[in-house]
Amino acid sequence: MTECFDCDNCKESLYGRKYIQMDNGPYCIPCYDAHFANTCDECKELIGHDCRELYYEDRHYHEHCFRCFRCDRSLADEPFTCQGKELLCNDCYCSEFSSKCIACEKTVMPGSRKLEYNGQTWHEHCFICSSCQQPIGSRSFIPDKKDYYCVPCYESKFAPRCTRCKKTLTKGGVTYRDEPWHKECFVCTGCKTPLAGQQFTSQDDNPYCIKCFGNLYAKKCSACTKPITGEQNSSLRSPVMPGVASVPLSASFTVVSCGRNSLYPQLKAPK
Repeated sequence: MTECFDCDNCKESLYGRKYIQMDNGPYCIPCYDAHFANTCDECKELIGHDCRELYYEDRHYHEHCFRCFRCDRSLADEPFTCQGKELLCNDCYCSEFSSKCIACEKTVMPGSRKLEYNGQTWHEHCFICSSCQQPIGSRSFIPDKKDYYCVPCYESKFAPRCTRCKKTLTKGGVTYRDEPWHKECFVCTGCKTPLAGQQFTSQDDNPYCIKCFGNLYAKKCSACTKPITGEQNSSLRSPVMPGVASVPLSASFTVVSCGRNSLYPQLKAPK
């Protein structure tokens, strides 16, 4: 006697027919599709046993139904993004939602390295110094109107240079005769003492501390032979520093005794 081999659902014989074995028994193809096949989320039809089925976030699709919502390209073997309930291929997503590089006007692809400044976006390799044309990357930069400079190029191109050493002044410094100096470079011509913030005078446009000027150029008192540093033709001054005004002292004279019954002039600060 032949052993019974029937569909577990319709009870029809499966001899000579295709079937699918399930845990609880064999099923003929029509019964399997009717009871176990999933419904395509796109076309709402059953996904038959002989169809390639795709699954994404609790939704099932026929292979030919899993397509980009914008360009209708198949997403079966393509990277894609879900925007709301819409499936989008990478090209359509980037075209619609990704920013564009301000330099090359191409889309900045998701996951690629980018730089953002003032609401604008660049590919990392497109954000370059306007002078040396090298990528700035994560280094510090200085904007100038529509140009961007790395710090070395900006200092070389725009920063003032010290009158003495000719190197750029990156911070601080003093101004003398409308020329910039490093504080450490602005020294007495004679003894090399720093003059920043100190009173000084000049001879032939060279700055001198009061002591050196007196020893080298000031007239000597005929009584005590000491230098007269308050002569009418010279004036004491201070170098101009950022935020500090230059206040020359007046060279008015007050008669005093020098200790040898002679008179010599003395500087008097203005009231």
